[in-house]
Amino acid sequence: MIELSRVNKIYNQGKANEVHALRDIDLAVEQGEMVCLQGASGSGKSTLLSIIGCVFGPTSGRAVIGGKPLSRLPDRFLTIHRRNTIGFIFQQFNLIAALSVLDNVCLPLLPLGVAPGERKKKGEELLERFGLSHRIGFRADQISGGEMQRVAIARALVNDPPIILADEPTAHLDTRLSREFMEIMAELKKGGKTIVIASHDELVTACGAIDRIIAVRDGRITEG
Repeated sequence: MIELSRVNKIYNQGKANEVHALRDIDLAVEQGEMVCLQGASGSGKSTLLSIIGCVFGPTSGRAVIGGKPLSRLPDRFLTIHRRNTIGFIFQQFNLIAALSVLDNVCLPLLPLGVAPGERKKKGEELLERFGLSHRIGFRADQISGGEMQRVAIARALVNDPPIILADEPTAHLDTRLSREFMEIMAELKKGGKTIVIASHDELVTACGAIDRIIAVRDGRITEG
């Protein structure tokens, strides 16, 4: 599902402010596997997550995400592949406050050309699955933190992506909500999703559903 071979990422290549963010990364994540990326700020963890998430391709090396090589893929096709393959769960949830809960969940379907009726159906089904049917018409800024978390997860799943990426998803959650998040991730793993979580939270790394912890330091994988 995820294959990286000798991947390098250099920002501002050839300039005075050049940054070699990733160095010779080799990584394979199988379908249905859940792994955790660990590393300090500036370790290259976020860049690695961005390449896996098809935000951009590597400067050199081979990256195959969801069966498609990224290295020579033009930006337009990279965007299309990302929309079809990746579900993102962000640290700050990134919900649009002025939109309803349902509209936030359905947002990823808009650029895919899904008909309004089908968008509504998919969104309603996911909100029911996560116990949020009673919040469907509420604005995103009118619900609790735990409800925001579940809305963000529903939004990540609405296009049924095979790969779920979560960037420090428990950073602003209390212990109960962090455990609930990992329980949901464990269920998604059982359903065949491939999950990559970037986190240093012990509640995440100690979760029995995590198959491997991958340590990143100075742009290199040092463990996992």
